[in-house]
Amino acid sequence: MGTSVELNDTLLISEAQGFPSGLLNRDAHVRDRVGARKFANELFKFQEKDGARIFHLDPVRVYLVENIDGKWLFWGKAFVVSQTIEKKIGPDGDWKVGDWVTSGLFKIVEVFEPEYQEMFTTRESPPGKSFFA
Repeated sequence: MGTSVELNDTLLISEAQGFPSGLLNRDAHVRDRVGARKFANELFKFQEKDGARIFHLDPVRVYLVENIDGKWLFWGKAFVVSQTIEKKIGPDGDWKVGDWVTSGLFKIVEVFEPEYQEMFTTRESPPGKSFFA
């Protein structure tokens, strides 16, 4: 008998899971590049990431990726500074065996320039998942 825990180097989250889309917007970024200094002292919360996952911890980077309706948009690099794995409890208080969620805090340490963001997203997204394809 074993446990299924996934090791991730990519923090793929939607706005509902905590992606700061109010601060990182592709159209605005193309017009006026956003730098990581803008977020130097901010911590962001991610939540309800399906599955039991362990992300690389600060000072090792994870890629910060926005999930936009199933499409991936790589934004840059982040440090995960804390994480929690919890049972996913349904509204009726039930729990299905193996149903876990991962939450935590991260800080943004690098924001890719728009041109590099497009190239990186196109090359590194799984087939059919690139925001630009």
